[in-house]
Amino acid sequence: MFGDLFEEDFSFVSNNQCGKGKKSKSKDTDPPAPREFTNLSGIKNQGGTCYLNSLLQTLHFTPEFREALFSLGPEELGSLEDINKPDVKVRIIPLQLQRLFAQLLLLDQQAASTTDLTDSFGWNSNEEMRQHDVQELNRILFSALETSLVGTSGHDLINRLYHGTVVNQIVCKECKNVSERQEDFLDLTVAVKDVSGLEEALWNMYVEEEYFEKDNLYRCGACNKLVEAAKSAKLRKLPPFLTVSLLRFNFDFEKCERYKETSCYTFPIRINLRPFCEQTQLDDSEYIYELFSVIIHKGGCYGGHYHVYIKDVDALGNWQLQEEESKLMTDEKFQKDTENIKEIENPLTILKGILSEEESKQIPVDQLGQKLLEKIGMSWNKKYRKQYGPIRKYLQSHSQIFLLSPDENKVSLKEMYHKLQFGSDSQGRGLQSPSLNNDVQWTSENPCTVLKNNPSGSHWFDLNDSKVQPIKEKDIEKQFQGKESAYMLFYRKSQLKRPSEAQANPRYRVPDHLFNEMDAANTELQKRRVDCDSADSNIDLHLHLGSHYKLYNGALHPSLSRKESVLDLTIDKRKTLGDLQQSIFQLLEFWEGDMILSIAKPLPAGLHLYQTLNGDEMTLGGIGLCDGADVFVWNGKEVGGTEVLPGLDHEPVLLNVLRLVGYNEGGKGQHFIESQHVFPCSAELSTLWKVLASPGGIILKNSSGSDKEFENWKVIPEEDMKKTVRSVGLTDGSSVLVLDSHDQSLMNVASGNLTAFMQDISWLQVKNFCGLEAEEKQVKITATVETVMSDIKIKAIQELQLGEELVDDSCLRPINSNGKLLSPVPEDYTVKEAELKMGSLLGLCHGKAPTSTQLFLYFVVGSDLQGGTEMEIVMEETASVRECLNLMLEKSELPGDNWHLRRIDWCYEAGETLSEEGATLKELNVCNGDTLVITEGKLPPKGFLKVPIWWYRPLTHSGHQESMVDQVSCVTCMMGTLRVSPAGDSPTYVQSDIGLCYGGDVEISGEAFLEDLKIQAMTLPSFQELSVPSPEFLRAWTLESKRPGKLLRNNQQPLNEYKLGGRTELCIEPLQKEENLGPSDLLLRVQMGIPRERDYYCSVDLVWDIAKGCTAWALRQRVAAHYSLPVEKIEIAKYFPEKFEWMTISSWTQQISKRKRKKKQESLQSAPYHLKDGDIIGVKNLLLEDGKDFSTVRDDIGKKTQRQLAIEKKKSREAERLQSDVLSEGKVATKHRKPEVALSINVGIFR
Repeated sequence: MFGDLFEEDFSFVSNNQCGKGKKSKSKDTDPPAPREFTNLSGIKNQGGTCYLNSLLQTLHFTPEFREALFSLGPEELGSLEDINKPDVKVRIIPLQLQRLFAQLLLLDQQAASTTDLTDSFGWNSNEEMRQHDVQELNRILFSALETSLVGTSGHDLINRLYHGTVVNQIVCKECKNVSERQEDFLDLTVAVKDVSGLEEALWNMYVEEEYFEKDNLYRCGACNKLVEAAKSAKLRKLPPFLTVSLLRFNFDFEKCERYKETSCYTFPIRINLRPFCEQTQLDDSEYIYELFSVIIHKGGCYGGHYHVYIKDVDALGNWQLQEEESKLMTDEKFQKDTENIKEIENPLTILKGILSEEESKQIPVDQLGQKLLEKIGMSWNKKYRKQYGPIRKYLQSHSQIFLLSPDENKVSLKEMYHKLQFGSDSQGRGLQSPSLNNDVQWTSENPCTVLKNNPSGSHWFDLNDSKVQPIKEKDIEKQFQGKESAYMLFYRKSQLKRPSEAQANPRYRVPDHLFNEMDAANTELQKRRVDCDSADSNIDLHLHLGSHYKLYNGALHPSLSRKESVLDLTIDKRKTLGDLQQSIFQLLEFWEGDMILSIAKPLPAGLHLYQTLNGDEMTLGGIGLCDGADVFVWNGKEVGGTEVLPGLDHEPVLLNVLRLVGYNEGGKGQHFIESQHVFPCSAELSTLWKVLASPGGIILKNSSGSDKEFENWKVIPEEDMKKTVRSVGLTDGSSVLVLDSHDQSLMNVASGNLTAFMQDISWLQVKNFCGLEAEEKQVKITATVETVMSDIKIKAIQELQLGEELVDDSCLRPINSNGKLLSPVPEDYTVKEAELKMGSLLGLCHGKAPTSTQLFLYFVVGSDLQGGTEMEIVMEETASVRECLNLMLEKSELPGDNWHLRRIDWCYEAGETLSEEGATLKELNVCNGDTLVITEGKLPPKGFLKVPIWWYRPLTHSGHQESMVDQVSCVTCMMGTLRVSPAGDSPTYVQSDIGLCYGGDVEISGEAFLEDLKIQAMTLPSFQELSVPSPEFLRAWTLESKRPGKLLRNNQQPLNEYKLGGRTELCIEPLQKEENLGPSDLLLRVQMGIPRERDYYCSVDLVWDIAKGCTAWALRQRVAAHYSLPVEKIEIAKYFPEKFEWMTISSWTQQISKRKRKKKQESLQSAPYHLKDGDIIGVKNLLLEDGKDFSTVRDDIGKKTQRQLAIEKKKSREAERLQSDVLSEGKVATKHRKPEVALSINVGIFR
């Protein structure tokens, strides 16, 4: 599903809401790649949209669907350019689908983009990253198209091509009365479990009858009594295109988990549906269908990837398999041999052979196992049990072949296996005897049906997102079974013939306006590619000047700064080496003597030279110079008077040299100190020993794995001392361990390997929390990383002199640096598995540790997570969210059911809502040790938003010098005091640098407008204190980090378009006059400084139109005009309240682009100011004061408080590092699945 997650955006033609085109995500210099040799276009994966791509390609290669969509003109669908015009209906989904199909047909790019199409669905970036089911998408997309095409000539497009009917009948055995019910379908859903193929599934659905008899009788309406009856179903109306959805995903009720059916499931290329139809008198062509698309799913039931095999009906692609005949013959022989081996190894074949040889046709199951041992020389348990389970269970799972006696002690072959085989031949004649040659058989005699290649040579392609590859028709049979297998099948009636003019003609039936648009786009694409090729010819070279380098420690190092030692030169790679030398001579006027150019490479040890560049007439590209290459300019002999030896044999190697230091109490055994040394790769190991080791010392090299693990070290023997550094595998970053003579006494060196430390024993601390007389006592327990936690607990109980009854009623819980008790450690874990560091502090507490199927959870009531009491609970991971909530409510003694659960986010605040109350904790990825929040209020209905509303009034900073400390404390230390008041209580006011008053919650549809939200906010009880005549007198902000964040404009914009999340809170600001901000208006809060005082007058709102530019000079002009002051007599600065800092706003010059050599336009909305709505702008009147210091006393106090908090935080981190609970190496955390989200497509109303 997440294939090509970070694939580049190949979209070139794209519309925004105005229909003029979005700004391309890719760089202007990188146009999309042209189509490959298949001449077919793929579709870019947006991150998780492979399921959408597969379905769209299938619809695109359904010519009748594509051409029916093309037949709808702008007079019926509207135009994308009119999307924002009032009272104009634009059917955007079919328009975007038309445009995508035109791009796939005509635009010369490797992959088209579906961004515009998914935008028309109303999807956001999160939706495009989620994985969904393609069968679900097929139904939802068809429904959206039907709704979009209401009132047009294409209103019946879906029904005309895909609609069929099934009739269900019940026939009374006594009066022969027939009761029937007709059902419509756009796709047929067929079973996969316990079925060998499509035709058997259809036989079970539309040929087999269900009988009502004995205790299960049917009440006949005509007889008015319970009677015996027969129930059956038939296909009444067949559509031109038959879609078949395979039910590969099932639920295991024993294991309580979903799983994917990967068993063999065959389907024919050509199928005759006559046996399954109600009417069978029509011509054969009415019942014959041909396969033209197979959507394939690779992966499991919780994720994977989709791609599609498609038959090129109109021969639009270039089908060519580039393989040699000899390779083909070899592959076929290998495949045949493999199939023979698999057939011999298949237990199904062996068991059937044994039973068919028995005269009695029935033998005991135990005797069957004995005969299997005699036949293959190996018992069932030894050869097959691990893969297939017990033999009795295997026989039960193949009940269509094997028949077990009622007591399940004897087994035989079913009679139907000998007598009944079903298939359809190429002419589609329904039921046949086993002797006839069928293309497909559903019996298990052939576990994988072999598809015959179509003699007409139909062209099939594998369309896998952006990649398109030709395949053979027989490749389809590879998708019969396994984790990568067929998931949806698409058939078309064989009587549907395509006109000759449509063959190999992508322009067929494409509307003129789309054809002209694609033609213009191709012209622009070609121009961009030519420009890109020209730009790509330029390469940047880094010229290292030999006169500014010196040689030491085996490598070259600059003697001056890099700017003085290295010159950057841009040159066309089509020029010659002589041209490069001439350019360098022009740059270096001081150069004298010979000039030699050598390829250089920066290594960890420094710069090293390799081959010398020769051949003045050769092009730079021909000699291998590429963009970013390093070239060393020198005389070819020496650098700084020292001879330089270039080449691979003299390459310097940087080695990490480890030595042992003393043992520390509480640590994990011995510790290392590390240093770095450089040696030539051709140096002998004896040289290393002389430089690094003392007499009697040894050197060990690391074979693999971690440097700190003793089992990875091996002693370098005496006979290897003549070998070179490179020959023994030492490269840059390799580690060697040097042991002096006294170090060797601390460890065992056996057989040349470092086997173990002798002093690897340390201790853990255990503190008593069981509430007995030894409550404050703390003991040290000796342990190693392999000690089991249950042993540590028993030792701790004995050391603390507690009763033995605590052994069965206590557990060990790690204690973090803040003194918090973490979740209990399983008693069968070792210290290493529990991820505990030696010296860690554990608490001995009452209660048993959770089992492997239980979760230990914390929970807190309300939104005050810092001050709330944290409680604990143990739940089964299969318990539902509602069951968990009820138990938490019972433990916290909260009444009623007006509550819901939320997760804790990364900043320890109430985060994501657990909205699926019927889902289990395991399905929602609730993990051991997680903290949940019980929050008041019921969850809103689906499609609705529950938005907390705060009333907002900006406060001033003047006139309260005596309370400055209190104000700062509110901002820096009490940012978590925002609380939602319970229903019925008086509004909660928040003390901060802004005035916030909680008004209540508003429950509103996501399709409502911003104006509707403001109207509902005006009805809240707290609003009665305010006097606001209409919504135009209200200004809406999102609340971010306890401050106003994004300003919501346009009262007539739907709330869904603002992308409001489930945790979004809004603050409403009452105004003195109506306000209707335009898209280019920027709202600022401007405050004038009080002369000769470090304070400001009250702030006022200033609306600034930035349509002509958001520059510093334009802002100065706007502020000066507002205060009626000369521009040169004011100074302005932006305030950063979270830092208590001011940044003076003045004109500045950005860096010049090296490639374009053009000055970028300055913008206050970019770095470093990032100007946005609601920002505070301070103004200084230079006519009244000379100082340009914008800071206030409040800012000084705020910075001082922040520094104190930073010091305390640093101390806390240092303490946490000393008593960390988690080992860096240890058990890898389980990757949990994300919760599944329903798929939806938003469609306008066109009725």
